[in-house]
Amino acid sequence: MLTTALIFLPIAGALFVWIVPWPTARAAGGTALLVALSELVLWVNRALNFDFGSSGLQDETSHSWFSDLGVSYAVGLFDFSLWLVGLTVIVSTAAIAYGFWTGRERMGVYLGLILFLEGATVGVFTAQDLLLFYVFWEAMMIPLYVLIGVWGGPGRFGATIKFVIYTLAGSLLMLVAVIAFGLSAGTFDMAQLGENGSVWIFLGFAAAFAVKAPLWPFHGWLPDAYREAPPEVAALLSGVISKAATYGFLRIALPFFPGVVSDWRTPVLVLASIGLVYGSLLAFRAPDVRGVIAYSSLAQMNLIVIGLFAVNDSGLSGALLQMITHGLISAALFLLAGAVERRAATGNLGLLGGMARGRPALATVLITTGVIALAVPGSSAFAGEFLILNGIFTRGWGWAVVGAVAIVLAAMYMLRLISAVLHRDPGPSVPEAALDLRPAEMSVIVPLVAILLALSFWPAAITDHAFGGRPSGSVSSQFVGAP
Repeated sequence: MLTTALIFLPIAGALFVWIVPWPTARAAGGTALLVALSELVLWVNRALNFDFGSSGLQDETSHSWFSDLGVSYAVGLFDFSLWLVGLTVIVSTAAIAYGFWTGRERMGVYLGLILFLEGATVGVFTAQDLLLFYVFWEAMMIPLYVLIGVWGGPGRFGATIKFVIYTLAGSLLMLVAVIAFGLSAGTFDMAQLGENGSVWIFLGFAAAFAVKAPLWPFHGWLPDAYREAPPEVAALLSGVISKAATYGFLRIALPFFPGVVSDWRTPVLVLASIGLVYGSLLAFRAPDVRGVIAYSSLAQMNLIVIGLFAVNDSGLSGALLQMITHGLISAALFLLAGAVERRAATGNLGLLGGMARGRPALATVLITTGVIALAVPGSSAFAGEFLILNGIFTRGWGWAVVGAVAIVLAAMYMLRLISAVLHRDPGPSVPEAALDLRPAEMSVIVPLVAILLALSFWPAAITDHAFGGRPSGSVSSQFVGAP
């Protein structure tokens, strides 16, 4: 029942915020924040009592939904999905707190949509039935369309249309794949599904995941959506929603299509390698703060796909660690981008500069997050990337070389971002009266950075507590079959 509570507490909270006639917008916002904090407490309690030594499903709930089709409401937590649920809960709480502090228009509706998004995303990470997975996947998309289309920037209409077209195309292909897979197996229950050798069904799933991650060249929606969305929505989109796609590869594509994955590994790695380098180069050339973060996210998501398709212990563990690390980094950076834009009314790097002067909190938080993002040795990003490169090296040293080059490019674009915002002479859009980070902003962003620092000291908190806690030689063979 606890898994069900994690899914439906924020959804029920959203309905409550929408229905009740609140006397003020702040009352509705405060209630939404209280629901998000309650969800966070619920997840922390579950994590503290989780049996990481077991490779099986925990907190499982199953009820027949459509018995004649073998469809059920089946949810539960694996150890690796527990961490992704935690990422969702943490970043969603930060996003709701940030939206509450900034005082978004129609706050009850706005924060209720984020709560609904949180519940649907938790559903994606916990669904153990293919059709239920698809239902939560689509439910996750709906609030995003509204959040970007209604509360986004001046170009929000075009960004929303592009986002809808890309994601709808991928979702329809996945729906066909879900139906074909479930009917051919006689059930949609993931616990009863066996391996499938159909290339077309695999490609149906892969198309949806490739669009949402995104994998190059399916990223056309990304720059506009990330630039036009409110900062906290961009933080969710980059930090959490993109991880639903890589989770799909991990939970569905790899275990159920091992033979097809083996046959299609090289094409996928080629696309991911191109996306890794391409995203890094565009991040280095991007003219604005959000552009740097958006294209760096493209690069990092392609790196995670490389780790997944190494299909070995090191690659899978590194990919999971990098999912969590990148989710926290991108969320913190987008919230910091929002803080910069509030003070300078622009994110254009050519109009910024000198913001470190008299603003020690902003400088400290941005530099700390940036240094972790550029994967200096000892950071959690370095640990994740090292595990990924170590894993993919076994598939061919050329893939590892591409990854190493992209790591160098990451250092270049992050240092450029830090220098353009904090150093040089003050830009024409940076008023002298611009304030440092306020306590409310720090209370939202600093916890994300603190978790990153904790993971930098102890990345094994995730890598040794995922995939059944097996230390070596068994993750790939027992979970995904090691094709």
